[in-house]
Amino acid sequence: MPEPSFRHAKWSIAALFGFLGFQYGTWISRLPALKARLDLGAGEVGLLLMACGAGAAASFPLVAALMRRLGSRRLSLASAACLVAVPAALSAVPNQPLALLAVCADGVAVGCLNVAMNAQGAALESTHGRTAMSQLHATFSAGLLAAALLASGVTTLTGSVPAHFAVAGALLLLLLGAARPGLLTRQEPGATGPEGRKRRAALALPSGTTLLMGCAMAFGTITEGAMNDWSTLYLKDVVEASASVAPLGIAVVSVMMLLARLLADRWRTRWGDGRVVRAGSAVAAAGLGLALLTGGVVPTLLGFACVGLGAAAVTPCVYVAAAGRGPDALALVAAMGTTGLLGGPALIGFVAGAASLTLGMATVAASALIVTLTAFWIPWRARAGALVTS
Repeated sequence: MPEPSFRHAKWSIAALFGFLGFQYGTWISRLPALKARLDLGAGEVGLLLMACGAGAAASFPLVAALMRRLGSRRLSLASAACLVAVPAALSAVPNQPLALLAVCADGVAVGCLNVAMNAQGAALESTHGRTAMSQLHATFSAGLLAAALLASGVTTLTGSVPAHFAVAGALLLLLLGAARPGLLTRQEPGATGPEGRKRRAALALPSGTTLLMGCAMAFGTITEGAMNDWSTLYLKDVVEASASVAPLGIAVVSVMMLLARLLADRWRTRWGDGRVVRAGSAVAAAGLGLALLTGGVVPTLLGFACVGLGAAAVTPCVYVAAAGRGPDALALVAAMGTTGLLGGPALIGFVAGAASLTLGMATVAASALIVTLTAFWIPWRARAGALVTS
C-alpha cells in the first residue's frame, strides 16, 4: 500500500495535533464548572491538574513499549479514541477520587498521543524531505483556541457541561476521522539500524545525546509554561500595569508563538534546525533579560514577544531530533518536556517566594539560555532528511 502524498499526510497529522489541543482545551475550559459541581477547593483543583501531568510524565515506559509494539499510526488512533471518552467521563463522575482517576488516565493517553503524533510528524519530514513539524505544532495551538471559542459560545447558550462535552465529543470524532486515512504506516526514523536494534527488546539506558535533547526539551518547556503562568502576575505586581493591560502578556506570547510556528519550517529549511534553535532561544533569553533590566510596560511586552518568537521552534525541532534516535528516545524526551512544563512554574514560584518575582522571571531567561548552550551539542537535521552535527 503506497504512502499518502505529503499534503494528504500533513493534513491528517495536523488533525491529530489539532485534536489534542482541542481535547485539552475543552475540559480545562470547564474547570470552574467542574470545581463547583464536585465542590472542590483551590488545592483540590491543583491536585486535579497535577494528576493529569503526572499521568503524562509517568507514561514514558508504557509509551516506549507501545511504540515498539504498535507503531505510531496505531498508537495515535488508539490513544485518541481513549481521549474522546475523557470529557464525557468528567461530566459524569460524582466525586473527586473518580475525577482524579479520569484525568490521570487522560494524562497517560496524552503522553501516548504526544509521542505518536510527533513520531508521525518526524516520519513525514523524513519520507518527503520537507519540513512540517513547526506548522503541525501550530495546529495544536489552533485547537486550543478553537476549544476556548466553543466553550465561550456554548456557555452563552447553556451552562450544561454534558451538553458542551457532547458537542466537543462529536467534533473530536470528526477530527479523528479526518486524521485516520492519511497517517503514515512506514517505520519511524531511528527504528532500524544501530539505534533501533539497541532498543528492540527492552528500555535501554539513554545515551548522553538523548539526555541532552531531554535537557533542551525540559528547559524549553519551562520557558513556555512559565510565561503562561507568571506573565500576568509579573505585569500586575512588578511592572504595575493596569488590570486591562496585565493579561496582554499571555496574549503577546501566544500570538507571537503561533505566528512563528507558522513560519518556522521555512527557517528550518533555509538555516537548519540547529541554527534556528540556537538563535531562537538566544533571542528569548536576551529579550526577556533586557526587559527585566529595563522595566516598564512596553519593554516588558516586547521582551515577552521575544520569548514567544524565540521559543516557538524549540520543541518541534527537538522532537524531530529525538524521533531520529528511535521511539524510546522520543518517549523519554517527551516525558522530560512534560516534567519541565509541570515543574517550571512551581520552580519560578519558589524563587519568587524566596527572593522576588523579578528573579523568578530571570530564571526563565536562564532556562532559554541553557537551551542555547545545549543546542551546540545536539545532532540536528540541517534540512528534512539530512542529519548533521552542528
